[in-house]
Amino acid sequence: MPALPSESYYMLDPRELGIKGEKRAGKFLKRKGYKIIQRNYSCKLGEIDIIARQKDTIVFVEVKTRQTAEFGAPQYAITAAKRSHISKVALCYIREKELTRQSCRFDVVAVTFSPGSRKPKIDHIENAFELSRRYTY
Repeated sequence: MPALPSESYYMLDPRELGIKGEKRAGKFLKRKGYKIIQRNYSCKLGEIDIIARQKDTIVFVEVKTRQTAEFGAPQYAITAAKRSHISKVALCYIREKELTRQSCRFDVVAVTFSPGSRKPKIDHIENAFELSRRYTY
């Protein structure tokens, strides 16, 4: 029986798949000129996958990873509730780092690994959503 490729993503448990997707997303953003400031920032309200800087803008990045597109593109899994949650965590970061005058935005990087393919499909949605209106600095 032939050995599986050393970088097979098919049938990974969700946590492992998420970690691999976040690593790929980070590499992708770096190639696009983003500077990764922090990975997996967490506060009492939750976590943000990647915080990066693009020129003068702080970018809060939600990474969604799937093994197939069978159930739709990964970015469609980011619900209004999830966007609200990410907004709250971003505000924690902004307050903690005293960045209230800093321009910021929310991006989504969707990573889809296809069975038999060594390279994932990566979609980057800039300005994917705005800070939830219920929250302010």
